[in-house]
Amino acid sequence: MNASRLRIAVLCPHFRPDTAPTGAVMTRIVEELAVLGHEIDVTTSLPWYRGHAVEPGWGGRWVQRQETEWGSITRINPFAGADKRNIARRAAGFAAFGALAGATSLRGGRVDAVIAMSPPLTMGLTGWVTHLVRRGPLIFNIQDVFPDAAVRTGAITNKRLIGAAERLERISYERAAAVTVLSDDLRDNVAAKVRPDKRADVRVIPNFVDTEFIRPQDRMTALRRELGIGTEVVVLYAGNVGFSQSLEMVIDTARSLPSVTFLINGDGAARTDLEQRAAGLANVRVSGYQPAERLPEVLATGDIHLVPLKAGLGAVSVPSKTYSTLAAGRPVLAAIDPGTEIPRILDAAHAGISVAPDDPSAFRAALQQLIDDTAGRQSMGVRGREWVEAAASPASIARMYADLIVELNRRR
Repeated sequence: MNASRLRIAVLCPHFRPDTAPTGAVMTRIVEELAVLGHEIDVTTSLPWYRGHAVEPGWGGRWVQRQETEWGSITRINPFAGADKRNIARRAAGFAAFGALAGATSLRGGRVDAVIAMSPPLTMGLTGWVTHLVRRGPLIFNIQDVFPDAAVRTGAITNKRLIGAAERLERISYERAAAVTVLSDDLRDNVAAKVRPDKRADVRVIPNFVDTEFIRPQDRMTALRRELGIGTEVVVLYAGNVGFSQSLEMVIDTARSLPSVTFLINGDGAARTDLEQRAAGLANVRVSGYQPAERLPEVLATGDIHLVPLKAGLGAVSVPSKTYSTLAAGRPVLAAIDPGTEIPRILDAAHAGISVAPDDPSAFRAALQQLIDDTAGRQSMGVRGREWVEAAASPASIARMYADLIVELNRRR
């Protein structure tokens, strides 16, 4: 195998211009692998994340292919359902997407590796089928551990469905030549579910942030003006508005801090409930996703950024928004399980405060501390930027994947 030029098949649920955070992650990994001289065939969905439906201009055909200077992109129907709370419908959509992705990813000949990204969990078997045809060892990239996160939030309660998902999870892990996860917590979780001889194949390759694109900016942004926000302190949550996040606690905290503006920037299954909870609160704004090119501006709008996860989820999820916030030079208040990856990052970077999840009193006290300490917030922002520049560059992560591919092929 020529290690200087690898052929890689990538299967992922989102890819630029789709706006999902995992799509941004995989897009940049592919771009950095291309910079290293590798050839990549990407199979992904048509853009759909923003409105949970295929975006205008992309409809008409279930399968759309384009050639690129580094390989190809095949985009397929995501089979998205309008009701995000209908678990059965979403599972059927994931299965259909996985089947179509598998069928379309088989063309192109032999590769040196297949990289499949989860969620959805079904991409593990899709990647395995692609591996059987295209021969490259399968690397299964796990962004969130499923079904653990869904079970812990109560999104899935049916025991048969949970059991089926757990069997699929175990089979997918053991079919892969390597499973990559974002943190030591996720590695321990996954390693406990596979045979002892497979545990060494669970590797930690963290996410990263584009520190060239996301840079510290002035807090008085155009977005503030558009939303009617003045010079007051802005507490910002930017990301998925779902049931894994303790955003109801954020809204309740806003009631006691009328001089501070709370901005929820994003969309998701819990947005309607959240807006109803915030009804009548003049200091709460809920706005939808902004175009990807405005992300640095969105991040600059917030003086304090929130990473709230419900209890039990810190060990199965690593919110990638944390890296982006640090790159933007803003402090983080995390309400998340102690001893997990995000508190460790904030402690290492001295870039924020962590409190226990679902503890309104601790959350309120920590937030007040940050609101009152302008100089401290600025120092945390500077230190967070320095940490992310040193520890989470896209080029270093791409090299880790390339090195893993070479290792797996030599082992074979």
